[in-house]
Amino acid sequence: MPKTIVIDPVTRLEGHLRAEVTVDTMNGENQVADAKIAGTLFRGIEQMLIGRDPWDAAQLTQRICGVCPVPHGVVAATALEKAAGSNIPDNARILRNLVMGANFMQSHILHFYQMSLLDFIKGPQMPPWQPQWKSDQRIKEADSIRLNKHYVTAIKAFRQVNEMTAIFSGRQPHAPALVPGGFTTVPTNEKIDLFRQYSQTVIDFVKNTYLPDVDFVASQFPEYNRIGKGYGNLIAFGAFDLNGSGGKSFFRGGRKMEGNGQTQPLNIDAVSEHVTSSWYENSTSKSHPVRSTTQPVYPKEGAYSWIKAPRYENQAFETGPLARMSINGFYNQGVSVHDRHKARALETLKLAEALPVWLDEINVGSPVYSSYSAPTEAASFAIAEAPRGALGHWIGITNSKIAHYQVLTPTCWNASPQDDDQQPGPMEKALLGTPVQDPDNPIEVLRVIHSFDPCLGCAVHMCRITQR
Repeated sequence: MPKTIVIDPVTRLEGHLRAEVTVDTMNGENQVADAKIAGTLFRGIEQMLIGRDPWDAAQLTQRICGVCPVPHGVVAATALEKAAGSNIPDNARILRNLVMGANFMQSHILHFYQMSLLDFIKGPQMPPWQPQWKSDQRIKEADSIRLNKHYVTAIKAFRQVNEMTAIFSGRQPHAPALVPGGFTTVPTNEKIDLFRQYSQTVIDFVKNTYLPDVDFVASQFPEYNRIGKGYGNLIAFGAFDLNGSGGKSFFRGGRKMEGNGQTQPLNIDAVSEHVTSSWYENSTSKSHPVRSTTQPVYPKEGAYSWIKAPRYENQAFETGPLARMSINGFYNQGVSVHDRHKARALETLKLAEALPVWLDEINVGSPVYSSYSAPTEAASFAIAEAPRGALGHWIGITNSKIAHYQVLTPTCWNASPQDDDQQPGPMEKALLGTPVQDPDNPIEVLRVIHSFDPCLGCAVHMCRITQR
């Protein structure tokens, strides 16, 4: 007989997420037959920006998330620069790449050790790690002890990456150095040397601890190389401009369709946001972000999430490190729970090794800022990547004030609800067919969800208050 399981809140992720899955007997075993993923907070950052000075966007949008604020600041500043037709100095471009690359790295390390690892091992036998669901504890005690020690080591590595980021960004999280026109930190040889020392420490941790741990966990749970695939459609917007013209990026944008291994070009005009299953006004459903609004409607029949449902050509796509690495030809092993973890770890190493190269490109003494004035009337956008995937900001300026602002985040792609055509979101789709050994302890559901590294702080932003 089917059994409905509600996990609310799903813990060990950024923000508030609710998962409702129906488990039924299929092919002789318990499997997820239906899944609904819901963001349980209201998204309000866009409304906060209306009527404000455009300069505020690069700082306020960073408050969307404390884990990955830098990409929001970079994308907001880039959108404003495009609106004014201005360019930034090479030093500013390089410094943005450095702080954003470091931000990716700290997010990835935090995700594996603090958010996902405890799905596979027995954690410390004390609060807040207890109580813990009963699960298939295949990893031997000695290995479990070693991984728990690495859990603690990862906290130190996470802190070191944040310290490294703050050398140039001024603070982490929420970098004040990111402004329209470039950057506010003036690089010195001393700061470059210190950043380089930190980066070598991180490279050592990733090579000697993070990557081996990911491979070890995968070897102990080989079935998760097949579980959690979902649609198999991948999308990335691209990130890390390497030449100032936008013609060459460290990660190029593109998309891959299931069954077609070729990376296809991206048309940003093909993106739309569906809201039939979301608590928003239906009038702009299936609209491009430049035309959509964020008007909450609660309650609303048929809706179950505060997350919108982005689609590309009305199809659901997964985004994130696996999408980036696959689209750029750096990872081609598949789409699954372990593939997400492996691609994320390999991307961490790839970025860690790129940072010293970018440091060498800084020209000490050259400018980091070009004078910037926001236009009186303009419409613009910018796209890039956050640690969890494709990110876009759309801005409209009227009478020197922000009149329109829309943010499309990675977790809106991945944790989206059903769209107007009743297609489940990528995370919902990935859960379908997942074996659940014990419906009273559905650890398998968490393993799939956590592999996406959902960030509900980016997807939804304000508390919903229910009056009684």
